[in-house]
This record gives sequence, C-alpha cells and structure tokens, in this order.
Amino acid sequence: MKPTVEQIMCIAPVIPVIVIEDAAHAVPLAEALVAGGLRVLEVTLRTPAALEAIAAMKKVEGAIVGAGTVTGAHDYEAAMKAGSEFIVSPGLTESLGKVVTSHGTPFLPGVATAGDIMRGLDLGLTHFKFFPAATSGGIPALKALAGPFYQCKFCPTGGVRLDTAPDWLALDPVLCVGGTWIVPKGPPDYAAVTQAARQASALA
Repeated sequence: MKPTVEQIMCIAPVIPVIVIEDAAHAVPLAEALVAGGLRVLEVTLRTPAALEAIAAMKKVEGAIVGAGTVTGAHDYEAAMKAGSEFIVSPGLTESLGKVVTSHGTPFLPGVATAGDIMRGLDLGLTHFKFFPAATSGGIPALKALAGPFYQCKFCPTGGVRLDTAPDWLALDPVLCVGGTWIVPKGPPDYAAVTQAARQASALA
C-alpha cells in the first residue's frame, strides 16, 4: 500500500532538498541522511545525475525517495521510471496536476497564491509546498492563506533555515518544511550531513 502524501509529510519535520551533481554520491548521502533521522529525501531534477541518483538512493534501507523540480509530464514519467515514491513541483499547472493525480502518486505541488491553491483544490489536492516561502510573504502570508483554505496542509520551502524552521513548524497547517541547508552544494561531507540531519529531525 502506497503511503499518502500526508503520511510522507509527517515522517520527519524536514524534507531535505538535494541537488546531486555526481550519482556516485547518491547512496552514501542517503545513508548519511537516514542515519541522522531524515528518511524522506527529495532529489531535484536539476542535474543530469538526478534520475540515476533516485534509482540508487531507493536501495538504501529506510529511505523514501521522491523527485523535485518536476515541471511537466515528461519529468513525471522519467521520475516514476527511476522509482520515485512521491513528486514535488515548484508550481502547479492543470496538465501536470491531472497526470500525477490520475496515477494516484503522492504529490506536493508548489503554491504561492490563493489562485494556485484553488487550482489544486479543483484537482482534488489539499497538500501543498508553499514556495518560495521566504519571498512569497513568509509566515504572515501563509497564515493569511491558511484561513480561507483551512482544509489544506503545507510544506514551506525556499529560504527556510535551521533557525527559522521552528517558527514555520509552529503553524498548525504546516506538517514539515523543505530544507536545502542540510546538503550544501559541493562534494558532500557525510559526517556533517548526518549531524545536520540529526539537528533537523530534532525539530519535531
């Protein structure tokens, strides 16, 4: 039985947003994150190595691996072929929404406005990535949107840091946050990644 998007969002307080340049880093990186308590991993489709990395990370015990930066049906099909267990997109179009929902894949589309959320509700979606969180009005904006859209749950991503994550997580409609700080750019320091993951998982 596939987990729902809400179940995935509730596994840990932070979903690391990962850009992988070299697929050889994929398995040790996933192992470092899982060891630190972060099992839900979003690999962005921003590099040629991303799909190979998703397929490799899937083999790490305990890891739940999804694809981020999915912007259309072609990305979705490639991500699913690589073994993605959930899909994250920076925005929401009707065409992408219909493709993903028709397959019942756990989906976290990006929203920043009331219109975006209403488009999602029309597609039967109630769980969203609030993106880019810091520059779309921050916490006051999300609080304002959460009023009329009381049935929705959110994962703020974009500009969220270790020191600001607790403020976001304190909001009732926020189930988790997306974090790029856990895996910085450049060759990974696996011990540092595990330590950052431990700090992030302790935010629960």
